[in-house]
Formats: sequence, C-alpha cells, structure tokens
Amino acid sequence: MKRGFDLVGAIVMLCVFSPVMAVVALLIRIKLGSPILFKQQRPGRGEKPFFIYKFRTMAELYDTQGQPLSDERRYIKFGGIIRKLSLDELPQLVNVVKGEMSLIGPRPLLMRYSPYYSEQERLRFSVRPGITGLAQVSGRNTSSWKDRLSYDVTYVENLSFRLDALILCKTVLKVIRQDDVVANPGRHSLPLDEYRLNKKEGQA
Repeated sequence: MKRGFDLVGAIVMLCVFSPVMAVVALLIRIKLGSPILFKQQRPGRGEKPFFIYKFRTMAELYDTQGQPLSDERRYIKFGGIIRKLSLDELPQLVNVVKGEMSLIGPRPLLMRYSPYYSEQERLRFSVRPGITGLAQVSGRNTSSWKDRLSYDVTYVENLSFRLDALILCKTVLKVIRQDDVVANPGRHSLPLDEYRLNKKEGQA
C-alpha cells in the first residue's frame, strides 16, 4: 500500500511540478552553469547505496586535492533561496518512482556517516529513505543530531498510513510557512561524523 501511494503520488507531483522544475533548471543553468542536477551516493533501504538527485544549489569549488570545499565556502544566495523553498528536493520524485526512496521516511544521509550510528539508530535503514520525514516536520535542520535520529527510529517503530499522511500535511504547512528552515546548514551544525568524534573526545 505504501509503495503504491508513493508511486502514484510521485508521478502526479512530477506532472504538476514539471513547469516549476523546468523554470528552476533554467535559472540554475543561468546562475550557476552546469551541471543543473546534484547527484550523490547515499545509503538506502538495507544500507544499499543509490544515487540521490537534487537541484544544484552550491558553487563548484574544490581544494587542491579535488575535494569539494565546505558547504559554507560554496554557499551562494540564489542557492539558499532554492533550498529555503525546498525546490531543490523536487528531482527526488524520480528516486521515488524508481523505488529507491519513499515520499515519507528517514532522510538519506551521507555514506561516510555509516560507522557512527548506534544499533538502535540503524533501524532507519529498515525502510526506504524519504523526501520528508518525522524529523523534518519536528524541526528540520534546527534539531540536534540526537533528536533527528531519534525521530527516525520513532517513525520506523510507529509506521502507518495515518502517520505518513500527518507528516505529509505538516510538510506542506512548513514549506508554505518556511518554518525551521536553514538555507546554509553548514553554519548551524557539524556533520554527524565530526559531531560524534568530538563527543567521544570530550568524554575521553
């Protein structure tokens, strides 16, 4: 039932938002150049890697080793507006159609975070990752890592169509109101791996 809802919902939304996506793609091409889409490997259900699609919102800047500079260094105002309106997430509807993601579920985080989850937190990988989830409607980027991962576990343990419908409604309201939005997350919190490493060092 959940997969059927995801498939129908994603196809309908792709049809409805295709004009918006076309305009966003054109603006990104003008403001940032190519590529228009950001593609990155993330862990999916069962921690199986897949490539997530998003509209690119940051400048292409790299260090001498060819690694991307920090989000804060690559941040630009135009990209921040796209993020604030959540328009950068629209290409993930393709991931939903492909069966790699769900409309609702724990957000797919970076591959390098894999060693830093507790056993309980790994419950998040027992379901497909989502475009939005319980953590996102409970604070989005403003919640602590501990709270965000706890919300993911709570979602998995209480999975139901009613909960998905509630999260979807709250997501729409948050996007309209632009509640708890951090256009540049790099300024708000450390990446999960750095956060957990710093915490261990502080306890040593």
